[in-house]
Amino acid sequence: MKRSFVNKLIDDAIAFLDEYKFKLPPFAYFTPEEWAEKGHEYDEIRMNSLGWDITDFGSGDFEKVGLFLFTLRNGNLKNPDDKKVYAEKIMIVQENQVTPYHYHWYKQEDIINRGGGNLMIKVYGAADTDRVMEDTPAFSDKDVEIQMDGRHFMVKPGTILRLEPGQSLTNTKYLYHSFWGEEGHGPVLVGEVSQCNDDSNDNRFYERNGRFPPIEEDEPARYVLGNEYPPAKD
Repeated sequence: MKRSFVNKLIDDAIAFLDEYKFKLPPFAYFTPEEWAEKGHEYDEIRMNSLGWDITDFGSGDFEKVGLFLFTLRNGNLKNPDDKKVYAEKIMIVQENQVTPYHYHWYKQEDIINRGGGNLMIKVYGAADTDRVMEDTPAFSDKDVEIQMDGRHFMVKPGTILRLEPGQSLTNTKYLYHSFWGEEGHGPVLVGEVSQCNDDSNDNRFYERNGRFPPIEEDEPARYVLGNEYPPAKD
């Protein structure tokens, strides 16, 4: 993924968020030069990977398989002194842009359609719930319990759920889910409220992929991604 593409995606996202009057915290706009001068008072942002997050899941084709995220708040499971047990993200999902099947061992999350188009989510229960990543992933053939805005009901495996603006889905542990924006309805502003997020250790993808794509530096970075923060200045 080229840095020029990353810069443009963030510029476009800022405009989209402004359209929906969704305001980001000040650190979203710090330049790389400003980050190089920040001290330890910003360690929570660095250690908990807050901020910009752009992934193509190793596909090399962000428009078809990819996701744009900004992590607003997050605790840290590895730090016993961190008492924050929750996380929040804002995401932008384009029409027919797929986030691949995955589930979480630890995190339970609510996926919320905050505005724009419709979010389509396909769900399966998991037949593989251990942490042996070399095992072949498998979908369960059992019906799936769904929680949508306080309503609990059962669906067949492989059911596609439509979240219209204002609706939400609770992704419980071990629930395989894949999502995309419904064609013809425009991009979707998606919120996520969850337990602490750990992308390095709590994502079980159905197919192996690259969570953090390498960046080709074809122009200077205007922003810093959540996995790129420089060390704190002493």
